[in-house]
Amino acid sequence: MRILIAILSGAALACSAALTAAAAPPASPARSAEPSSAAGFGWPLAPPPAVARPFEAPDSAFGPGHRGVDLVGEAGQPVLAAADGVVVHAGWLVDRAVVSVEHAGGLRTSYEPVAPAVAAGDRVARGQVIGHLEPGHPGCAHPACLHWGLREGERYRDPLELIAPGRVRLLPW
Repeated sequence: MRILIAILSGAALACSAALTAAAAPPASPARSAEPSSAAGFGWPLAPPPAVARPFEAPDSAFGPGHRGVDLVGEAGQPVLAAADGVVVHAGWLVDRAVVSVEHAGGLRTSYEPVAPAVAAGDRVARGQVIGHLEPGHPGCAHPACLHWGLREGERYRDPLELIAPGRVRLLPW
């Protein structure tokens, strides 16, 4: 039964990614609409983690959805910048610690709950420690999960698009 659930979850994630890509606006000639690991992005946790909860695109700006992915980690684990960029926020946002990094091409990644090791304005490189994972992410069935988000302008995207296909592992629910 767990294998069937994992297969169905993977198929649903692949369909969701295909529908998201099909609905994306065409790329401008200056840059690609779909970044990849070849564009300098990597996992924010090492080794590559399991996905506890996938991305669920909202139907509208304020509609329900899951605007990122939850990755299984360990409390205190180093959180890494997914790519080169500039830290635009590092600290408390409402009720949790968040780090946000602006990247080339108008992409912004966010990481929570993270005790920051960087400050706003810092330049970071792919793989650089930007903080340490804190326990207790809401809705995560594991002791520690990293919520990793991706925005392009005002549009939320699936951050797993940044990672080479075939490396995502879904946990059975």
